Amino acid sequence: MELQTRQLRYFVAVAEELSFTRAAQRLHIAQQALSAQIKQLEQSLGVVLLTRTTRSVTLTAAGAAFLEDTSALLAALDDAVERALSMEHGENQRLVLGFTEGAALILTEPIMSAFRDRHPGVTIEMRQFNYDDPSGGLNDRSVDVAFVRRPLTTEGIDFETLFREPRMAMMRADHPLAARASVTVADLIDEPIFGAATTDAAWNAYWELDDHRGGKPGRVVSRSTTLLEEFQKVAAGVGIVVTVACARWIPYPGVTLVPIADDQPSEVAAAWQGDSDSTLVRSFIDAAIRVRDARPDLVKRLEDPDLTERTMPTLIPY
Repeated sequence: MELQTRQLRYFVAVAEELSFTRAAQRLHIAQQALSAQIKQLEQSLGVVLLTRTTRSVTLTAAGAAFLEDTSALLAALDDAVERALSMEHGENQRLVLGFTEGAALILTEPIMSAFRDRHPGVTIEMRQFNYDDPSGGLNDRSVDVAFVRRPLTTEGIDFETLFREPRMAMMRADHPLAARASVTVADLIDEPIFGAATTDAAWNAYWELDDHRGGKPGRVVSRSTTLLEEFQKVAAGVGIVVTVACARWIPYPGVTLVPIADDQPSEVAAAWQGDSDSTLVRSFIDAAIRVRDARPDLVKRLEDPDLTERTMPTLIPY
């Protein structure tokens, strides 16, 4: 029996998405072609892997077992290819990793360790970018891959979501809202706000709550380039900042962070140029996906944190 790795990857995508539509979008192929490839695979194996209805796709018992073994097989195959390429190109390869405030937080170190385990001879060069470039260097192609927060105004960049972090309002400790257990977006709409020093329209609109203003601009009193600058401005002047839960790991005198109860969380993603053919980039994204999926405990700490906690987690972020 001869099986094509392409068909195996197609099957894994459908099995993970449990949707031919989403899998086709993920694989950038037509849904009809994807369905035909899966049918050919089932015919080659002589077993039914997926149960299809007009409303759902589910794995059969055989499909679930095949998924587990196929995922391991493809991972081993990818590792073998990467090792061969690493030997071919020598030990002087380099991957440039851009990152914005916080990088991927407590997932950063495990992701980098997972990548180094597969590519011990590759040098990772890390470059930090401030709010003036929320793409982490991807827009001008000065990096190979980046940890970023969405939304961004980008073209040709692909994203793999790692986690979604709650947003909070940063304000002076003597602010009338500072003593509350939480606030709503409506509580903040009329507040003067400190924005980011970037020309990225999507980024500014998100952090300045433009979607909740009915087309009216917010009162942006100043713009900052770093989280520390925001802390300093909030402590010294009149204004609030919409930020993320990890900001509470940096206690700042005279400043309080209050959870925003009804706001959409901030999405942290690994990102790369969609037209990149770099094996190292693909391997880094694979490492990020594997760590995310293998460490639900860390993801939960980021997505559902104790917002009263003001101490650094066991694993410190970059």
